[in-house]
Amino acid sequence: MTQNSNSLMDLAEGVGQSLLKNKLTVCAAESCTGGLLLSYLTDVPGSSAYVLGGAVTYSNEAKMKLVNVQESTLIAYGAVSEPTAHEMAVGVRALFGADIGVSITGIAGPGGGTPEKPVGLVYVGVSWVNNVQIREYRWESDRAGNKLHSVQAALEGIQAAIEQIITA
Repeated sequence: MTQNSNSLMDLAEGVGQSLLKNKLTVCAAESCTGGLLLSYLTDVPGSSAYVLGGAVTYSNEAKMKLVNVQESTLIAYGAVSEPTAHEMAVGVRALFGADIGVSITGIAGPGGGTPEKPVGLVYVGVSWVNNVQIREYRWESDRAGNKLHSVQAALEGIQAAIEQIITA
């Protein structure tokens, strides 16, 4: 993983080219990254052809209202969990009607961590057709670095989903 914003921009451009070439659309529900993924995606000229929109679902209330995360999921597992990332990815995809829905939820730091859920714990979800893939990451960086690592993981997840879709 890298924190280099130039390489992230290159990755976002490559993902954008793949989305455009394959006539696919993407949307995102972001928590700890606060819209940074969508910022990278929309920094690419012509991205309006494949980015449908997104939501910064920073609070539990926003997760429930905007992307249909169930209150019972938040109570049982917490906002930073695989089940929440799953519901966010599925919910945002349904909200926007996109081919690919992405979710990012985690603890960017420097505070907010616990022994069970330390700073740097992030879940990235990617939803497409009848598939949802959730990956857990444990970054060991500062707040900005944890956010950049998470964006890179999400971009790589989108690219992997594109490859799955076009080879299905």
